[in-house]
Amino acid sequence: MVIGLMGSGKTTAGRLLAESLGLPFSDSDPFLQERYGLSAAQIAARDGADVLHRHEAEHVLHELADGPKVIAAAASTLESPEVRAALRDALVIWLDADDEVLTQRMRSGDHRPDFSPAAMRARRERFFTEVTDLKYDVGALRPEEVLAAVRRDIGLPPAEQG
Repeated sequence: MVIGLMGSGKTTAGRLLAESLGLPFSDSDPFLQERYGLSAAQIAARDGADVLHRHEAEHVLHELADGPKVIAAAASTLESPEVRAALRDALVIWLDADDEVLTQRMRSGDHRPDFSPAAMRARRERFFTEVTDLKYDVGALRPEEVLAAVRRDIGLPPAEQG
């Protein structure tokens, strides 16, 4: 599972990792759109952050129960004790960067709710630390470099260049 605050590149790195490992990929944004017909920002605006976070936790639990895959999960999911317990048997990769980097990246899409990286870090960092197996600074590493580092750190050879 790939976790991180908004703007950390979970989707991009997760897709690369899934492709490299030959596994299916699941991302919370398409899951929410398919299941509820709304983006994360629209759910947060219409129903509130708590409802959005319940739906995001549902995504993780649903996908973890459905066989091996790479899951890009919203940071909010870690607030759920049920999700944290379910992650005990999963490889969890935390993509992180300075709050300034994440703030800049968050402005790149209107599908994202307007949350402060500093506030979300203060609220969730202890959960990230609790469940994380591998952590990478995406302020310094491009997605392809994250993929190379993950493969190296789990004992796989470098990915073939296509």
